Amino acid sequence: MSAAIEFVFPAPAPAALAVQRSAAVFPVARVFCIGRNYRWTPGEPAPTQMPAWFMKPASAVCAAQGSLPYPPQTREFCHEIELVVAIGRGGRDIDAAQAQSHIWGYAAGLDLTRRDLQQQAKQAGGPWEPAKAFDHSAPCTPLVPVATLGHPRLGAVWLTVNGVERQRADVGELLWSVPELVAMLSRSVTLLPGDLMFTGTPACVGP
Repeated sequence: MSAAIEFVFPAPAPAALAVQRSAAVFPVARVFCIGRNYRWTPGEPAPTQMPAWFMKPASAVCAAQGSLPYPPQTREFCHEIELVVAIGRGGRDIDAAQAQSHIWGYAAGLDLTRRDLQQQAKQAGGPWEPAKAFDHSAPCTPLVPVATLGHPRLGAVWLTVNGVERQRADVGELLWSVPELVAMLSRSVTLLPGDLMFTGTPACVGP
């Protein structure tokens, strides 16, 4: 029998996301965010390459309810509403045709962004973490299990700010589909149960 692990201080509580109509919670492993994945202008040509992606820490995930603290070091705090995919079965080099069998559920989430820091990073060729990976930067609604929802191919995702609609799109308008995105990520990293994937935001992001 192996000895119990002795931590030098108490380990932090694991990140978790609520599940709709359930007392159980979904343990969050990692958070992957897909870059631009909708057309932002009419007639925009279809992409020929898969989108870029970046990560946020699991600790950035929080419930999309109540008030959120305004983050430090920014004057341009921006919203990006997105369909969120929760992975329930891990794998590597997943075929897009089999990708749905790895999905546990879906939610809506915000990829909150310190846009001024992101623009500075782009100009300097630096990493995006200061702009994307801050505290409370990934609010999510409760997850809806695939067993309840199925795999949505159509359906609106939208955001209102102070009662005014800012963003709206249909998930059927994703330039790269959810199965294609799961397959793409799994070619780069081994996906784990508990991983979340933000699938990209439609037009009209703003502060």
